[in-house]
Amino acid sequence: MRLNLHLIRTPYLLDILFHFMEGGIQVKDIMAKALVSVNPSTPVLQIARMMERGGIGAVLVKKDDAPAGIITDRDFAIKVAINNHPLDTPVDKVASYPLVTINSNASISDAADMMTTKKIRKLAVEEDGKVIGIVTSSDLVNLLAKK
Repeated sequence: MRLNLHLIRTPYLLDILFHFMEGGIQVKDIMAKALVSVNPSTPVLQIARMMERGGIGAVLVKKDDAPAGIITDRDFAIKVAINNHPLDTPVDKVASYPLVTINSNASISDAADMMTTKKIRKLAVEEDGKVIGIVTSSDLVNLLAKK
């Protein structure tokens, strides 16, 4: 059976995951470990190209050599395109701050709950105070589809 997940609103889907997923799977088990980060002055056009070439949906924004914010593919639609920002706009003007994080040992249910509560689709994963990955609502959906 193929799931037609694009018809379901993300918060509803995350609620399903939260209530029906078996325990034991941690965020670190499903997170993406490859991270891309930029400094706050990087133009949004350069970031869009990086995202397209790398097939990624989010880039971390570093301040003082530490991830402080994030820009996502959704931010381009909502913040850049709708507000008609020029493509040379520094990412600092459109990124989301502060960076929302979750511990690498947290359960995927905790991740789903946090995404639902905060109405976001991507969480930075922290271990010992350092960002080591990103977990997305798509990661959770892919796990559900494999069950």
